[in-house]
Amino acid sequence: MTPMKIKDHNELFLEEEYKEQFKRKREFELSPSAEEVKEISDWTKTQEYKKLNFERKNIKINPAKACQPLGAVFCASGFEGSMPFVQGAQGCVAYFRSHLSRHFKEPFSAISTSMTEDAAVFGGLNNMLEGLENAYTLYHPKILPVSTTCMAEVIGDDLNSFIKQAKEKGIIPKDFLVPFAHTPSFTGSYINGYDNMLKGILLTVTEGKRGHSNGKINIIPGFDTYTGDYREIKRLLDIMGVEYTILADVSEIFDCPNTGEYKLYPGGTKLADAMDSINAAATVALQKYSTLKTLDYIHKEWNQKTSVQQPIGIKNTDRFFDEISNLSGKPIPQEINDERGRAVDAMVDSHPYVHGKRFALIGDPDQLLGLMSFLMEMGGIPVHIVCTMGDKAFEEDAYRVLSENPFGAEGKVYAGMDMWHLRSLLFTDPVDFLIGNSYAKLLWRDTGTPLIRIGFPLFDRHHLHRYPLIGYQGVINLVNLIVNIVLDELDRSTINTTSFDVIR
Repeated sequence: MTPMKIKDHNELFLEEEYKEQFKRKREFELSPSAEEVKEISDWTKTQEYKKLNFERKNIKINPAKACQPLGAVFCASGFEGSMPFVQGAQGCVAYFRSHLSRHFKEPFSAISTSMTEDAAVFGGLNNMLEGLENAYTLYHPKILPVSTTCMAEVIGDDLNSFIKQAKEKGIIPKDFLVPFAHTPSFTGSYINGYDNMLKGILLTVTEGKRGHSNGKINIIPGFDTYTGDYREIKRLLDIMGVEYTILADVSEIFDCPNTGEYKLYPGGTKLADAMDSINAAATVALQKYSTLKTLDYIHKEWNQKTSVQQPIGIKNTDRFFDEISNLSGKPIPQEINDERGRAVDAMVDSHPYVHGKRFALIGDPDQLLGLMSFLMEMGGIPVHIVCTMGDKAFEEDAYRVLSENPFGAEGKVYAGMDMWHLRSLLFTDPVDFLIGNSYAKLLWRDTGTPLIRIGFPLFDRHHLHRYPLIGYQGVINLVNLIVNIVLDELDRSTINTTSFDVIR
């Protein structure tokens, strides 16, 4: 095989050599026969199995979540000159980096203190001190936000004490910014890690910076992995003439122009702006569940007006602009009203193909709430809403959204459930379409439910993260994404018929 004729694994595994190898492997493992496999597989599609599946208490099967430090690293990357720094093992940080790089198709830097077995016994102080010294000396960051992994949390590493010792020993300057957050992987998820890290960063960078109001509005995107959303929110606020600060702006970090020269720190929220965020007139978060602690801190400690406005769909985007207009005193310009009109027109053009279609959704809590609202605006019916990271509060929010529209009457919310639960639902109560991330592709393969890829991570499609989901342009993008999958499936269903219609 020459380098020019390297085969994809799909082709490679169809060769006789591999077929024979797989056959011997099955014999060696005493694998059940094809008939037995089919019998068990068919049983797992029944109501009887669904009942057993939903009685699971102590195990998750393919949960739609990842661990806290992933969110912390993502948040930490969104500031000027920031090098995310993780007190943990190399393998953990390699996972965070690869997860983000595969979604964004961009290189991403983060530091590990390379904790191994000896650190698990004696503690990670030496790893932390050496790591801070090397990172500060080699990479010249302006800020080193520190988070933790399982190992550091299990042995009880005290980040605050470790950072103080590093400064006392002269390893890093006393005034150097080293915010931190404890982000144990064995509890919560990346939305909690994002929240913990953002609060830690804001607490550190704004210390002693309180002054007169700057009249700005802080915008917190939350754990939003669509770089198009960041650019869209800035574009819209610029049109309104609103002064703002995006807190944790990852848009340039994960969507940097290719100039032929690698930039270690291509963008992020300016540290001067982050420091001055304590003096803003208000803070608006675009997500609730990835900013709970941060908004509570800002409201109580900064005495700022805070609100959550997630502009996904027409109604939610209208509410967002009303809130920004009220906070800033700026009217909503005609240019934005025109964008709204175009979004509504797109919905009117396409809604007959979405109207009455039944959907299953799995993903992050805030995004699910926005997508449910949008689908119902299009006449779609959210049926199964599965949120591994959801809790009782999310359930209540989701049912409130469903109750606001007659198309939500059939919807049922499954907080804390996983993709294996959703598999049972798709077999026992089938729907027309499934909305989820790339891992939901396995559900599509198993159940035959067509997949609309929205969420994180998106590994098997390129550039979807560049298209905003928020605002009125986001409405058009969602209409385009969803209705064209519907039309693809309509064409597939008529392949072997006498239909030759090329117009839909």
